Amino acid sequence: MVIYKEQELQLKQEMLGARILSQIRNELYLHMRFLDLALGCLSLRPEKGLHPAGTDGGTLFFAPEELLRLYRTGRAYVARLYLHSLLHCVFCHPFYRGERELDTRNLACDIAVESILDSLSLKCIHTPGTFRQAVYARLREGLSVLTAGGIYRELSRMSLKETELVRWKQAFYVDDHRLWDREQPPARMEQNRKQWESLRERMEMDMESFSREAAQGSRGLADQLRIENRCRYDYREFLRRFSVQREEMQVDLDTFDYIFYHYGMSLYGNMPLIEPQETKEVRKIEEFVIVIDTSMSCKDTLVRRFLEETYSVLKEAESFFRSIHIRILQCDDRVQSDVEITGQEGLKDYMEHLTIKGQGGTDFRPAFAYVEELLQRKVFYRLRGLIYFTDGYGTFPVKMPPYETAFVFLQDHYRDVDVPPWAIKLILGEEELLYR
Repeated sequence: MVIYKEQELQLKQEMLGARILSQIRNELYLHMRFLDLALGCLSLRPEKGLHPAGTDGGTLFFAPEELLRLYRTGRAYVARLYLHSLLHCVFCHPFYRGERELDTRNLACDIAVESILDSLSLKCIHTPGTFRQAVYARLREGLSVLTAGGIYRELSRMSLKETELVRWKQAFYVDDHRLWDREQPPARMEQNRKQWESLRERMEMDMESFSREAAQGSRGLADQLRIENRCRYDYREFLRRFSVQREEMQVDLDTFDYIFYHYGMSLYGNMPLIEPQETKEVRKIEEFVIVIDTSMSCKDTLVRRFLEETYSVLKEAESFFRSIHIRILQCDDRVQSDVEITGQEGLKDYMEHLTIKGQGGTDFRPAFAYVEELLQRKVFYRLRGLIYFTDGYGTFPVKMPPYETAFVFLQDHYRDVDVPPWAIKLILGEEELLYR
Protein backbone atom coordinates (compact mmCIF):
# COMPACT_ATOMS: atom_id res chain seq x y z
CA MET A 1 0.00 0.00 0.00
CA VAL A 2 2.86 2.36 0.89
CA ILE A 3 4.66 1.48 -2.33
CA TYR A 4 1.48 2.14 -4.31
CA LYS A 5 1.10 5.60 -2.76
CA GLU A 6 4.77 6.40 -3.50
CA GLN A 7 4.31 5.36 -7.12
CA GLU A 8 1.12 7.41 -7.36
CA LEU A 9 2.91 10.46 -5.91
CA GLN A 10 5.81 10.00 -8.30
CA LEU A 11 3.44 9.76 -11.27
CA LYS A 12 1.66 12.95 -10.19
CA GLN A 13 5.00 14.76 -9.86
CA GLU A 14 6.06 13.60 -13.32
CA MET A 15 2.77 14.74 -14.86
CA LEU A 16 2.90 18.06 -13.04
CA GLY A 17 6.54 18.64 -14.07
CA ALA A 18 5.75 17.93 -17.73
CA ARG A 19 2.72 20.24 -17.53
CA ILE A 20 4.81 23.08 -16.07
CA LEU A 21 7.46 22.72 -18.77
CA SER A 22 4.79 22.63 -21.49
CA GLN A 23 3.26 25.86 -20.19
CA ILE A 24 6.71 27.44 -19.99
CA ARG A 25 7.32 26.42 -23.61
CA ASN A 26 4.08 28.08 -24.71
CA GLU A 27 4.96 31.25 -22.81
CA LEU A 28 8.42 31.42 -24.43
CA TYR A 29 6.85 30.95 -27.84
CA LEU A 30 4.60 33.99 -27.31
CA HIS A 31 7.61 36.15 -26.44
CA MET A 32 10.10 34.71 -28.98
CA ARG A 33 8.37 33.68 -32.19
CA PHE A 34 11.68 33.04 -33.93
CA LEU A 35 12.14 30.06 -31.57
CA ASP A 36 8.96 28.35 -32.80
CA LEU A 37 10.53 25.27 -34.41
CA ALA A 38 13.31 24.99 -31.85
CA LEU A 39 10.83 24.97 -28.95
CA GLY A 40 9.06 21.99 -30.48
CA CYS A 41 12.19 19.90 -30.99
CA LEU A 42 12.85 18.87 -27.39
CA SER A 43 10.62 16.11 -26.09
CA LEU A 44 10.07 15.96 -22.31
CA ARG A 45 10.93 12.95 -20.20
CA PRO A 46 11.27 12.47 -16.41
CA GLU A 47 14.50 10.99 -15.11
CA LYS A 48 15.80 10.75 -11.57
CA GLY A 49 19.27 11.84 -10.53
CA LEU A 50 19.45 15.07 -12.53
CA HIS A 51 19.94 18.46 -10.93
CA PRO A 52 17.32 19.60 -11.86
CA ALA A 53 17.20 18.88 -15.62
CA GLY A 54 19.44 18.29 -18.62
CA THR A 55 19.42 17.48 -22.31
CA ASP A 56 21.27 15.10 -24.59
CA GLY A 57 20.44 17.14 -27.68
CA GLY A 58 17.17 15.35 -28.44
CA THR A 59 15.21 15.22 -25.18
CA LEU A 60 14.87 17.47 -22.14
CA PHE A 61 15.11 15.17 -19.11
CA PHE A 62 13.93 16.49 -15.75
CA ALA A 63 13.92 15.29 -12.17
CA PRO A 64 10.25 15.88 -11.13
CA GLU A 65 10.87 16.53 -7.43
CA GLU A 66 13.75 18.94 -8.06
CA LEU A 67 11.86 20.71 -10.83
CA LEU A 68 8.85 21.31 -8.55
CA ARG A 69 11.16 22.62 -5.83
CA LEU A 70 12.69 25.06 -8.33
CA TYR A 71 9.22 26.12 -9.48
CA ARG A 72 8.26 26.98 -5.91
CA THR A 73 11.34 29.21 -5.77
CA GLY A 74 10.05 31.16 -8.75
CA ARG A 75 8.50 30.52 -12.14
CA ALA A 76 11.24 32.58 -13.83
CA TYR A 77 13.87 30.05 -12.72
CA VAL A 78 12.09 27.22 -14.55
CA ALA A 79 11.59 29.37 -17.66
CA ARG A 80 15.28 30.24 -17.60
CA LEU A 81 16.16 26.55 -17.15
CA TYR A 82 14.11 25.58 -20.20
CA LEU A 83 15.53 28.32 -22.42
CA HIS A 84 19.07 27.69 -21.11
CA SER A 85 18.94 24.00 -22.12
CA LEU A 86 17.31 24.87 -25.44
CA LEU A 87 20.08 27.31 -26.36
CA HIS A 88 22.68 24.68 -25.50
CA CYS A 89 21.08 22.59 -28.25
CA VAL A 90 20.74 25.50 -30.68
CA PHE A 91 24.50 26.08 -30.44
CA CYS A 92 25.23 22.32 -30.48
CA HIS A 93 26.99 22.34 -27.10
CA PRO A 94 25.89 18.75 -26.26
CA PHE A 95 27.75 17.57 -29.36
CA TYR A 96 31.11 19.17 -28.49
CA ARG A 97 33.84 16.56 -28.66
CA GLY A 98 37.60 16.65 -28.69
CA GLU A 99 40.42 17.12 -26.22
CA ARG A 100 38.78 19.70 -23.98
CA GLU A 101 38.88 19.98 -20.20
CA LEU A 102 35.30 19.05 -19.29
CA ASP A 103 34.81 21.42 -16.36
CA THR A 104 36.11 24.35 -18.41
CA ARG A 105 34.01 23.28 -21.40
CA ASN A 106 30.84 23.12 -19.30
CA LEU A 107 31.51 26.48 -17.68
CA ALA A 108 32.26 28.14 -21.03
CA CYS A 109 29.02 26.83 -22.52
CA ASP A 110 27.03 27.99 -19.49
CA ILE A 111 28.54 31.49 -19.58
CA ALA A 112 27.85 31.81 -23.31
CA VAL A 113 24.18 30.85 -22.88
CA GLU A 114 23.65 32.90 -19.71
CA SER A 115 25.13 35.98 -21.41
CA ILE A 116 22.40 35.66 -24.04
CA LEU A 117 19.64 35.23 -21.46
CA ASP A 118 20.86 38.25 -19.48
CA SER A 119 20.81 40.32 -22.67
CA LEU A 120 17.16 39.47 -23.41
CA SER A 121 14.50 41.95 -22.37
CA LEU A 122 12.19 39.27 -20.99
CA LYS A 123 10.71 39.56 -17.52
CA CYS A 124 9.62 35.91 -17.57
CA ILE A 125 13.25 34.68 -17.41
CA HIS A 126 14.80 37.46 -15.33
CA THR A 127 16.79 36.37 -12.26
CA PRO A 128 19.23 38.49 -10.23
CA GLY A 129 22.86 38.26 -11.32
CA THR A 130 25.20 41.16 -10.48
CA PHE A 131 28.20 38.85 -10.33
CA ARG A 132 27.42 37.49 -13.79
CA GLN A 133 27.61 41.01 -15.24
CA ALA A 134 31.06 41.46 -13.69
CA VAL A 135 32.21 38.22 -15.33
CA TYR A 136 30.89 39.33 -18.75
CA ALA A 137 32.76 42.63 -18.42
CA ARG A 138 35.99 40.78 -17.64
CA LEU A 139 35.61 38.38 -20.56
CA ARG A 140 34.77 41.20 -22.98
CA GLU A 141 38.23 42.63 -22.43
CA GLY A 142 39.44 39.90 -24.79
CA LEU A 143 36.24 39.03 -26.68
CA SER A 144 33.74 41.14 -28.56
CA VAL A 145 31.15 38.33 -28.64
CA LEU A 146 30.90 35.76 -25.85
CA THR A 147 30.88 32.50 -27.77
CA ALA A 148 31.56 29.19 -26.02
CA GLY A 149 34.78 28.64 -27.97
CA GLY A 150 36.09 32.12 -27.24
CA ILE A 151 35.19 31.87 -23.55
CA TYR A 152 36.92 28.48 -23.34
CA ARG A 153 40.06 30.06 -24.74
CA GLU A 154 39.90 32.97 -22.27
CA LEU A 155 39.30 30.64 -19.31
CA SER A 156 42.30 28.54 -20.33
CA ARG A 157 44.44 31.68 -20.37
CA MET A 158 43.15 33.08 -17.06
CA SER A 159 44.19 30.15 -14.86
CA LEU A 160 41.57 30.99 -12.23
CA LYS A 161 42.17 30.03 -8.63
CA GLU A 162 40.15 27.09 -7.34
CA THR A 163 37.96 29.24 -5.08
CA GLU A 164 37.27 31.70 -7.91
CA LEU A 165 36.51 28.87 -10.34
CA VAL A 166 34.01 27.35 -7.88
CA ARG A 167 32.26 30.71 -7.54
CA TRP A 168 31.99 31.05 -11.33
CA LYS A 169 30.53 27.55 -11.64
CA GLN A 170 27.95 28.25 -8.94
CA ALA A 171 26.96 31.57 -10.51
CA PHE A 172 26.36 30.08 -13.96
CA TYR A 173 25.07 26.59 -13.13
CA VAL A 174 21.55 26.06 -14.42
CA ASP A 175 21.23 22.56 -15.87
CA ASP A 176 22.99 19.20 -15.68
CA HIS A 177 25.56 18.45 -18.41
CA ARG A 178 26.20 14.80 -17.58
CA LEU A 179 23.96 13.67 -20.44
CA TRP A 180 26.27 15.36 -22.94
CA ASP A 181 28.85 12.62 -22.41
CA ARG A 182 26.36 9.75 -22.42
CA GLU A 183 27.03 7.17 -25.14
CA GLN A 184 24.59 7.55 -28.05
CA PRO A 185 24.30 5.88 -31.46
CA PRO A 186 26.55 7.98 -33.77
CA ALA A 187 23.85 8.13 -36.46
CA ARG A 188 21.26 9.60 -34.07
CA MET A 189 23.75 12.06 -32.64
CA GLU A 190 24.72 13.27 -36.10
CA GLN A 191 21.08 13.58 -37.08
CA ASN A 192 20.33 15.71 -34.01
CA ARG A 193 23.34 17.91 -34.62
CA LYS A 194 22.38 18.58 -38.24
CA GLN A 195 18.80 19.32 -37.18
CA TRP A 196 19.95 21.98 -34.71
CA GLU A 197 22.37 23.49 -37.20
CA SER A 198 19.53 23.81 -39.71
CA LEU A 199 17.25 25.37 -37.10
CA ARG A 200 20.00 27.79 -36.10
CA GLU A 201 20.37 29.03 -39.66
CA ARG A 202 16.61 29.48 -39.95
CA MET A 203 16.52 31.38 -36.65
CA GLU A 204 19.14 33.85 -37.86
CA MET A 205 17.25 34.46 -41.09
CA ASP A 206 13.96 34.80 -39.20
CA MET A 207 15.40 37.29 -36.71
CA GLU A 208 16.82 39.44 -39.51
CA SER A 209 13.62 39.50 -41.56
CA PHE A 210 10.23 38.17 -40.52
CA SER A 211 10.53 38.50 -36.73
CA ARG A 212 12.63 41.65 -36.54
CA GLU A 213 10.28 43.31 -34.04
CA ALA A 214 10.12 40.18 -31.88
CA ALA A 215 13.91 39.98 -31.96
CA GLN A 216 14.38 43.49 -30.57
CA GLY A 217 16.52 43.32 -27.46
CA SER A 218 18.03 39.97 -28.58
CA ARG A 219 21.29 41.36 -29.94
CA GLY A 220 23.43 38.92 -27.97
CA LEU A 221 21.56 35.97 -29.44
CA ALA A 222 21.72 37.41 -32.96
CA ASP A 223 25.49 37.95 -32.69
CA GLN A 224 26.14 34.40 -31.55
CA LEU A 225 23.87 33.00 -34.27
CA ARG A 226 25.77 34.97 -36.91
CA ILE A 227 29.09 33.66 -35.65
CA GLU A 228 28.01 30.03 -35.30
CA ASN A 229 26.36 30.02 -38.73
CA ARG A 230 29.48 31.11 -40.54
CA CYS A 231 30.50 28.48 -43.07
CA ARG A 232 32.83 26.01 -41.43
CA TYR A 233 35.85 25.34 -43.55
CA ASP A 234 36.46 21.92 -45.05
CA TYR A 235 39.95 21.77 -46.49
CA ARG A 236 39.25 18.67 -48.53
CA GLU A 237 36.46 20.46 -50.36
CA PHE A 238 38.34 23.74 -50.40
CA LEU A 239 41.54 22.28 -51.87
CA ARG A 240 39.57 20.77 -54.76
CA ARG A 241 39.54 24.28 -56.20
CA PHE A 242 43.27 23.85 -56.80
CA SER A 243 43.05 20.36 -58.27
CA VAL A 244 43.63 19.25 -61.85
CA GLN A 245 42.29 16.24 -63.73
CA ARG A 246 44.65 13.72 -65.25
CA GLU A 247 45.17 9.98 -65.59
CA GLU A 248 46.91 8.06 -62.82
CA MET A 249 48.05 4.46 -62.69
CA GLN A 250 45.33 2.72 -60.71
CA VAL A 251 42.50 0.29 -61.41
CA ASP A 252 39.35 2.13 -62.46
CA LEU A 253 36.58 0.03 -60.93
CA ASP A 254 33.97 2.67 -61.78
CA THR A 255 34.15 1.77 -65.50
CA PHE A 256 34.47 -1.99 -64.93
CA ASP A 257 31.55 -4.13 -66.15
CA TYR A 258 31.19 -7.17 -63.89
CA ILE A 259 28.58 -8.78 -66.16
CA PHE A 260 30.94 -9.26 -69.14
CA TYR A 261 33.74 -10.31 -66.78
CA HIS A 262 31.58 -12.99 -65.16
CA TYR A 263 30.17 -14.13 -68.52
CA GLY A 264 33.65 -14.66 -69.97
CA MET A 265 34.88 -16.54 -66.92
CA SER A 266 31.78 -18.78 -67.01
CA LEU A 267 31.97 -19.42 -70.76
CA TYR A 268 35.74 -19.90 -71.22
CA GLY A 269 36.86 -20.85 -67.75
CA ASN A 270 39.73 -18.41 -67.30
CA MET A 271 39.23 -15.79 -70.03
CA PRO A 272 37.29 -12.63 -69.04
CA LEU A 273 35.75 -10.69 -71.95
CA ILE A 274 36.67 -7.40 -70.24
CA GLU A 275 39.28 -6.32 -67.72
CA PRO A 276 39.38 -3.17 -65.56
CA GLN A 277 41.26 -0.20 -66.98
CA GLU A 278 44.74 0.27 -65.52
CA THR A 279 44.47 4.07 -65.51
CA LYS A 280 41.88 6.34 -64.00
CA GLU A 281 41.06 9.99 -64.43
CA VAL A 282 41.24 11.68 -61.02
CA ARG A 283 41.20 15.23 -59.68
CA LYS A 284 44.05 15.89 -57.27
CA ILE A 285 46.36 18.68 -56.23
CA GLU A 286 49.48 19.06 -58.35
CA GLU A 287 50.81 22.60 -57.95
CA PHE A 288 49.85 25.41 -55.59
CA VAL A 289 51.34 28.00 -53.23
CA ILE A 290 50.78 28.55 -49.49
CA VAL A 291 51.69 31.99 -48.15
CA ILE A 292 51.94 32.54 -44.39
CA ASP A 293 51.61 36.04 -42.98
CA THR A 294 54.42 36.26 -40.40
CA SER A 295 53.78 39.88 -39.39
CA MET A 296 53.72 40.98 -35.75
CA SER A 297 49.91 40.88 -35.65
CA CYS A 298 49.68 37.21 -36.69
CA LYS A 299 50.35 34.95 -33.71
CA ASP A 300 53.00 32.25 -33.94
CA THR A 301 50.77 29.55 -32.38
CA LEU A 302 48.00 30.17 -34.92
CA VAL A 303 50.41 30.09 -37.84
CA ARG A 304 51.64 26.71 -36.67
CA ARG A 305 48.11 25.42 -36.11
CA PHE A 306 47.05 26.50 -39.59
CA LEU A 307 50.02 24.70 -41.16
CA GLU A 308 49.33 21.59 -39.08
CA GLU A 309 45.70 21.58 -40.22
CA THR A 310 46.76 21.99 -43.85
CA TYR A 311 49.41 19.30 -43.47
CA SER A 312 46.90 16.85 -41.98
CA VAL A 313 44.91 17.05 -45.22
CA LEU A 314 47.78 17.13 -47.67
CA LYS A 315 49.57 14.13 -46.14
CA GLU A 316 46.69 11.85 -47.17
CA ALA A 317 47.36 9.97 -50.39
CA GLU A 318 44.00 10.84 -51.97
CA SER A 319 44.72 14.58 -51.72
CA PHE A 320 47.55 14.92 -54.22
CA PHE A 321 49.49 13.11 -56.95
CA ARG A 322 52.68 11.16 -56.31
CA SER A 323 54.61 14.01 -57.92
CA ILE A 324 53.64 17.41 -56.53
CA HIS A 325 55.06 20.93 -56.46
CA ILE A 326 54.06 23.05 -53.45
CA ARG A 327 55.80 26.28 -52.48
CA ILE A 328 55.41 27.52 -48.90
CA LEU A 329 56.25 31.21 -48.55
CA GLN A 330 56.63 33.18 -45.34
CA CYS A 331 55.96 36.86 -45.89
CA ASP A 332 55.44 40.02 -43.81
CA ASP A 333 56.24 43.17 -45.82
CA ARG A 334 58.62 41.10 -47.96
CA VAL A 335 59.16 37.43 -48.76
CA GLN A 336 61.19 35.97 -45.90
CA SER A 337 61.28 32.31 -46.86
CA ASP A 338 60.52 30.06 -49.84
CA VAL A 339 60.50 26.29 -49.37
CA GLU A 340 59.72 23.85 -52.18
CA ILE A 341 57.80 20.66 -51.32
CA THR A 342 57.78 17.78 -53.81
CA GLY A 343 56.40 14.92 -51.73
CA GLN A 344 55.05 13.72 -48.40
CA GLU A 345 58.48 13.38 -46.82
CA GLY A 346 59.37 16.96 -47.67
CA LEU A 347 56.09 18.19 -46.20
CA LYS A 348 56.68 16.18 -43.01
CA ASP A 349 60.23 17.46 -42.66
CA TYR A 350 59.07 21.08 -43.10
CA MET A 351 56.53 20.70 -40.31
CA GLU A 352 59.05 19.11 -37.95
CA HIS A 353 61.63 21.88 -38.47
CA LEU A 354 59.26 24.82 -38.91
CA THR A 355 60.79 28.20 -38.01
CA ILE A 356 58.72 31.38 -38.26
CA LYS A 357 60.59 34.24 -39.93
CA GLY A 358 59.60 37.87 -40.24
CA GLN A 359 57.51 39.71 -37.61
CA GLY A 360 57.48 42.95 -39.62
CA GLY A 361 54.55 44.77 -41.22
CA THR A 362 51.90 43.25 -43.51
CA ASP A 363 51.83 43.71 -47.27
CA PHE A 364 50.26 41.12 -49.56
CA ARG A 365 51.79 42.45 -52.78
CA PRO A 366 55.38 41.10 -52.38
CA ALA A 367 54.16 37.49 -52.25
CA PHE A 368 52.14 37.89 -55.46
CA ALA A 369 55.04 39.65 -57.19
CA TYR A 370 57.35 36.81 -56.15
CA VAL A 371 54.98 34.15 -57.50
CA GLU A 372 54.72 36.17 -60.73
CA GLU A 373 58.52 35.94 -61.04
CA LEU A 374 58.35 32.17 -60.53
CA LEU A 375 55.76 31.92 -63.31
CA GLN A 376 57.92 33.96 -65.68
CA ARG A 377 60.87 31.69 -64.90
CA LYS A 378 58.67 28.68 -65.80
CA VAL A 379 59.08 27.24 -62.31
CA PHE A 380 55.43 26.16 -62.33
CA TYR A 381 53.95 23.97 -65.03
CA ARG A 382 50.25 24.27 -64.08
CA LEU A 383 49.80 26.50 -61.02
CA ARG A 384 46.19 26.25 -59.88
CA GLY A 385 46.02 28.48 -56.86
CA LEU A 386 47.41 30.32 -53.84
CA ILE A 387 46.25 30.23 -50.19
CA TYR A 388 47.19 33.24 -48.06
CA PHE A 389 46.78 32.85 -44.28
CA THR A 390 46.63 36.24 -42.57
CA ASP A 391 44.92 38.43 -39.98
CA GLY A 392 43.54 40.68 -42.70
CA TYR A 393 45.45 43.90 -42.15
CA GLY A 394 47.48 44.64 -45.27
CA THR A 395 47.54 46.01 -48.81
CA PHE A 396 46.01 43.84 -51.52
CA PRO A 397 47.34 43.66 -55.07
CA VAL A 398 45.21 45.43 -57.67
CA LYS A 399 45.85 43.12 -60.60
CA MET A 400 44.05 39.77 -60.75
CA PRO A 401 46.58 36.88 -60.86
CA PRO A 402 46.24 34.08 -63.45
CA TYR A 403 45.38 31.52 -60.75
CA GLU A 404 42.74 31.16 -58.04
CA THR A 405 43.49 32.96 -54.80
CA ALA A 406 42.04 32.41 -51.33
CA PHE A 407 42.61 34.60 -48.28
CA VAL A 408 42.13 32.74 -45.01
CA PHE A 409 41.52 35.43 -42.40
CA LEU A 410 41.86 35.19 -38.68
CA GLN A 411 39.34 37.51 -37.07
CA ASP A 412 38.98 37.64 -33.29
CA HIS A 413 36.33 40.33 -33.64
CA TYR A 414 34.48 38.66 -36.51
CA ARG A 415 34.72 41.66 -38.82
CA ASP A 416 34.52 40.89 -42.51
CA VAL A 417 37.43 42.09 -44.62
CA ASP A 418 36.86 43.49 -48.08
CA VAL A 419 38.94 41.44 -50.49
CA PRO A 420 39.31 42.02 -54.24
CA PRO A 421 36.41 40.53 -56.23
CA TRP A 422 38.69 37.93 -57.80
CA ALA A 423 39.66 36.40 -54.41
CA ILE A 424 37.99 33.73 -52.28
CA LYS A 425 37.48 34.64 -48.61
CA LEU A 426 37.42 32.33 -45.59
CA ILE A 427 37.07 33.70 -42.05
CA LEU A 428 38.13 31.72 -38.99
CA GLY A 429 38.11 32.40 -35.27
CA GLU A 430 41.01 31.46 -33.02
CA GLU A 431 38.99 28.72 -31.34
CA GLU A 432 38.40 27.02 -34.69
CA LEU A 433 42.14 26.47 -35.03
CA LEU A 434 43.16 25.98 -31.40
CA TYR A 435 40.17 24.04 -30.02
CA ARG A 436 38.84 21.88 -32.84
